[in-house]
Amino acid sequence: MPSPSITVVGSINMDLVASTQSLPQPGQTVLGRSFATVPGGEGSNQAIAASRAGGDVSFGGAVGSDSFADPLVETLADAGVRTGRVRRVEGASGIASISVAADGENTIIVIPGANGLLTELTDADLSLIAGSRMVVLQLEIPVNTVILAARAAHDAAIPVLLNPSPVQELPAELLRAVTFLVVNEGEAAALGDATLAAVPHVVTTLGARGARFRGPSGERIDVPAPRIDPVDTTGAGDAFAGALAVLLAEGANPRSALQHACAAGALATTVPGASSSSPMRAAIDDMVRSSY
Repeated sequence: MPSPSITVVGSINMDLVASTQSLPQPGQTVLGRSFATVPGGEGSNQAIAASRAGGDVSFGGAVGSDSFADPLVETLADAGVRTGRVRRVEGASGIASISVAADGENTIIVIPGANGLLTELTDADLSLIAGSRMVVLQLEIPVNTVILAARAAHDAAIPVLLNPSPVQELPAELLRAVTFLVVNEGEAAALGDATLAAVPHVVTTLGARGARFRGPSGERIDVPAPRIDPVDTTGAGDAFAGALAVLLAEGANPRSALQHACAAGALATTVPGASSSSPMRAAIDDMVRSSY
């Protein structure tokens, strides 16, 4: 089967990752154990995850004119992601400040930088979207740009997978164009039942409990998570979303798609970092065979 063509439009950041024994409470200072700069951003992470999961992936986004720009684009290219629609703007690239505790829990602060300047889509961007099998979006770029991408896909009858993170109220125009909404439990609660009901397919990630699918007729499928010992949960949700997009674009049924996505998310927690933790398709398939 040929690799499905997937277009991801979203953020690309340099993650500044500090590891510590426990996360600080408000007003508390703790000593860290290590520090690293790791390419990330939910858009970039999901593009890399989708590529490693077997998709033919193109990424649309923006980097700045700083020293982080070239490494960010090179990381995408090294993962097999097409980068022809990555634009460069004056100023800083996006930054994420991440703290990771010994138990794998994390806190993240995102500074948009160049991502916040991605305020329009070119004819070439729109043509790429219209020729895809699946379009994947998040909310770390201006929401009006997300709407433009979603509407272009919808008008071309291309399914849209939206991961509404960071969570915010979703405009009706965006909801009308979304085919698959991928949320965690906190995002689902923040969006509310009425918003979730406006989308035909909703996937809710449940952490160590796996994931749940709700279809257009109300049908529900629950898939447990494979058993693993987590090292770092950063990027697990992006690995899940990227793999899910590929399986759905391939035409997999919801249960199989969720099994592969849960396997990808679980494997990602066994490796430190965000984009660097996304597993290859062979490893995902192996875990599915051994876990389900």
